[in-house]
Amino acid sequence: MSAKTGKSKKEKKADYFERLVSLLEQYNKILMVSCDNIGSLHMQKIRRSIRGKAVLLMGKNTMMRRAIRSNLSRNSKWEQLLPHIKGNIGFVFTNDDLIEVKNLLVASRVPAVAKINAVAPVDVVVPKGPTTLEPTKTSFLQALNIATKINRGTIEILNDLLLIKKGDKVGSSEATLLQMLDMKPFSYGLIITQIYDGGTTYGLEVLDMTDGDILGKFMAGLGRLTALSLGASYPTVTSFPHVVLNAYKNLLSIAFGTGYVFTQAAKLKEMVENPGAFVVAAPVVAAAPAAGKKEKEEPKKKEKEKEKEKEESEESGDVGFDLFG
Repeated sequence: MSAKTGKSKKEKKADYFERLVSLLEQYNKILMVSCDNIGSLHMQKIRRSIRGKAVLLMGKNTMMRRAIRSNLSRNSKWEQLLPHIKGNIGFVFTNDDLIEVKNLLVASRVPAVAKINAVAPVDVVVPKGPTTLEPTKTSFLQALNIATKINRGTIEILNDLLLIKKGDKVGSSEATLLQMLDMKPFSYGLIITQIYDGGTTYGLEVLDMTDGDILGKFMAGLGRLTALSLGASYPTVTSFPHVVLNAYKNLLSIAFGTGYVFTQAAKLKEMVENPGAFVVAAPVVAAAPAAGKKEKEEPKKKEKEKEKEKEESEESGDVGFDLFG
């Protein structure tokens, strides 16, 4: 029996079972979350951030499975949760919009340094550019095959560097370098692993789909259905317009080849036999360029007239000089 609560382990298990089943009956949507590398203080902040929107329940996997299995008579769809209860898992119960609750969980993530032997949840890239490191650290960076140069008394990294790949363990040299650069490449918080919505389970990628993604997948499926219907010669609503169009093309081919004309082919046949009759003459716009050309020519004409008058005056002046000189 516990000295703090006065309840035995059996009574605590019974209370937990009752609470879990009560939440399952009360809420139709569940975000199954992984909660590795989360401290108690961080967990309290997460609970406060989702208060009024959702309820977070943690527990041992064996207790969760036992509680669900023993109450499948109430709702057989709960059985879909069992295969996903593995690892350090928890349930976020809600009846609100799933995307809104997901955004609250994402916002509650906190940045963290890369610790030695920690498994990298993402790729870690050291960006090129100036750093605050002194030139004495050049040898350390060279040992990690990082190209550098000295710029204004500090080390500058010349190229982007993939330091740690996702899923790899963080080494001592990598952890030291990230600490020297004051980089916190990781972030920790609740990670959504599976979603239960009204008896259906699916992955997070489905929740992240936009209306455009859904429309694109629908149109791709529609195209495959149409191709299958045409290939199998099985008429459907999607293939019917193509069947009619193909039949019309076949009739046009017969009409052009035999000279037989029907109403729907008459105009097309006429266009093929006499294409010149359907050519639309392009409008001729000559007034504006002519006017512009005329405006350019008038100054030249005036200049020529002035030069002519000048020459005539000079000739007349020479004549006068010779007579009275």
